Amino acid sequence: MSTGIGGLARRGGLALGVVALALATTSLSSRAHAAGVVVLYTADGLEDFYKSVLPAFERQNGVRVETVTAGSGEVVNRATIEKDSPKADVIVTLPPFVQKAANTDILTPYTSPADAHIPVASRSADGRYRTFVDNYFSFAINPDTVKTPPQSLDDLLKPEFAGKIAYSNPATAGDGMAVVLLSTSLLGEDQGFAFLKKLEPSVKFHTKGTGYLDVLLSRQEISAANGDLQMDLADAAGGGLSLQPIFLAAHDGGKPTTFALPYAIGLVTHAPHDATGRKLIDYLLSVPVQEKVADVYGLPARDDVKLSGPNAATVEKATAGVVLIPVDWVKVAANQAAWTQRWKSEVIGGADKPLAVVKPAT
Repeated sequence: MSTGIGGLARRGGLALGVVALALATTSLSSRAHAAGVVVLYTADGLEDFYKSVLPAFERQNGVRVETVTAGSGEVVNRATIEKDSPKADVIVTLPPFVQKAANTDILTPYTSPADAHIPVASRSADGRYRTFVDNYFSFAINPDTVKTPPQSLDDLLKPEFAGKIAYSNPATAGDGMAVVLLSTSLLGEDQGFAFLKKLEPSVKFHTKGTGYLDVLLSRQEISAANGDLQMDLADAAGGGLSLQPIFLAAHDGGKPTTFALPYAIGLVTHAPHDATGRKLIDYLLSVPVQEKVADVYGLPARDDVKLSGPNAATVEKATAGVVLIPVDWVKVAANQAAWTQRWKSEVIGGADKPLAVVKPAT
């Protein structure tokens, strides 16, 4: 059953070469196995949140949190490569990649004391993952270049957006797979892929993760992109970027529609710092930390923490009148490989177009 979200309380295979991956893994391994370290692999979008809450955890526990940030698909793929010798202790990623991590035993069952306050629908029955920060899928535009925001998927096909759209690769980014999910949910599977094929000539490139798209929007290198509400609002307010999150209807005259796209958290199987990893999960799900989620325009995962403060009002305003549709993430995870292959063959085809644009090294 669909429901409005206005009143409710971002991200496949690795592109690293074998040598580069070996060097990165060796470097991380030497740091991770040092005393007093816990390693967090996380999807991008929560960097400012971690900066605000992790120092207290480090002081309380006498450890350093080593944070490795990437697209959500890349996070899980890296952990998969390292499965026989894990480097990470905790993973934060988006669906359906978190379901993939659970289904392949990358994540291990763990019951956090906070689970009692996380709705059943927001956590796996076996305790392998649970929502950490709730969020919604969105699109984003640069309001300086787009004076009339698109209202529907059909609007993205208009000539004014030709060559000015980008979205993240569904094989490596949760938000990219969400583009496929929204299109197929609103239009049906075949028509959804037909729409993406029609859209592709207007797509300038695809990115490996989603976070860099906000920067490209603000630089006016593109005019519209996919994203998620939390990241887009945080980048606009805290990052000073010129962008505006929007929600789209299937067709002109329809209601803007989206679905929850939460950051989920879980403990890595055979984590090198298992005990500290459990403490980190408990800390990030604790009431004091969850009360800070709205500071970065997220929604708390716990049912005993209310969305409050000036940023909460911004989230409610942004989602006013938007219809929330339910998603069966287990089914999505089962379809993920087939959808990824279908996207590569039917949408991309033989097009010579960048599929893994990343932020240049500085």
